[in-house]
Parts: sequence; C-alpha cells; structure tokens
Amino acid sequence: MSATWLITGATSGFGRLVAERALADGARVIAVGRRPDRLPSGPQVTAITLDLTTPEAEDRLSAAIEAAGGLDVLVNNAGYGMFGAVEQTSLAEARAVLDTNVLANLAVLRAALPALRASKGRIIQLSSLFGQFAPASSGLYSASKAAVELLSEALAQELAPAGVRVTIVEPGQYATEFVGSAHVIMPDDVYAPTVGKFLTDVSALPPSAFGDPAEVADAIVALTGMSEPPLRLAVGSDAIAGIRAALEARLAELDRSPQQAR
Repeated sequence: MSATWLITGATSGFGRLVAERALADGARVIAVGRRPDRLPSGPQVTAITLDLTTPEAEDRLSAAIEAAGGLDVLVNNAGYGMFGAVEQTSLAEARAVLDTNVLANLAVLRAALPALRASKGRIIQLSSLFGQFAPASSGLYSASKAAVELLSEALAQELAPAGVRVTIVEPGQYATEFVGSAHVIMPDDVYAPTVGKFLTDVSALPPSAFGDPAEVADAIVALTGMSEPPLRLAVGSDAIAGIRAALEARLAELDRSPQQAR
C-alpha cells in the first residue's frame, strides 16, 4: 500500500518540490496551500485550499486525513519570512508571523498526530538557519522559527515511545519565492546601520548565492526513509557554517561565565 503524505505550503518552493517527489514515488499526497491554482493535481492528490491560521483549519485537516485512511508522513512547511527592526515591528505584524509560523504549525500537528501515532510515521518540521541564530532584522522571524525548533525538540521526546520520528530541517538561502514574498519593514535612520545594512546586503546577493531548492526537497525525502533520522538537519553550506559559528559563540560565552571559574 502506498504511503500518504500531508504537505503544507505545497503551492511553491520546498513544499511543491517535495509533493512532486512523493507523487513520483507513488505516494498519495494531501497538498495544502492558499492558492488553489498552484496546488498539485492528479488522481493521487487531495488538494485543499486553506489558510492554516483560520479556526477551522485543524478540523478540515483531520477530516482529510480520516478520508485518506490515515497518514504516514507530515511535512509541516507552511510559513513566511518577516524582516525588520524589533522596535519597529508592530504587535499586529508580530502576531501575524507567530500565528502563521508557530500556531498554524501546531494546528497541523494536532490534526495529524493521532494518525501518525497509529502508523509510526514521520514528521518533518521546516525551520531555518535563522531558527538557530538571529541577525539584525530577523528578530521576529527567528523567534517564530526558534519556537518551532524547541516545540519540535520536546515533541520528538514525547513521541519517541510511540515510534514517531521528528526531524527539524534548517535550510540556508535557496532560490525559492521566500525572499520575494517576505514581509519587510524598512528601517528608519536609527536602524539603518544594522537592519538597513542587512537588507541591503541580502538584496545585493547574486543569484549564485542562492542554492538549488531541489537539494532541500531531496534531503526531506531522504529523511523519511531513514530508520533513525537526526533530530536536526542543516541543509546548505551557509546554514552549516552559520549554525556552527553561533553554537561556538554560545559555548565560548559559557566558558567565560563566572560560574565556570569556580
């Protein structure tokens, strides 16, 4: 019997590429996104047009999983970027990114977990290199992805006795619609040297600085076939280098702690 996958954010980027690979392998795919014209189609696809931040999202996904007869793989991919100074981010903008990147992620998990426990399935949680560290301008976006990281870390421990495996994927910069679709709050003069510089530097990057998103999609598919997948997987040389530097800086701070000298 073919596996059943639920993929959110399936209209473009990593989500669409993963859906195409799962379908090519003979899987059935519940593809979720907000743009119906861009969702995959075919006899093996259940396309669901849905804003995951709406109150009915969990119930609609639960019904789709039940109609499919269960679930084997969840790729919790939906989300968007937001960049701007912490002080200049309004409460409404902060709530919006947290609703989409964290609470909607939780709603999808709540809908999917009963079926995943029954199948001893796999969960792929999409984070970012900025879920591990936060450059100027990424404060609220990084906070949302850090929340996904720690939520997923706890979830992995909670689900281990049930045989469900959780992996957090942390991509670097890839040539998807992410940068173009991100919500950007332009800085005032106070934050021009920090936030403004970051935004300018990113906008000046050549196309060669952005990796092929197929690399991330292939990594996600490979994870679902591993008997003992890692809890975290950084994808892309920039992600690996950035996360390594951030972790080394934290360790150095611990070593400088007055408690360490005792």
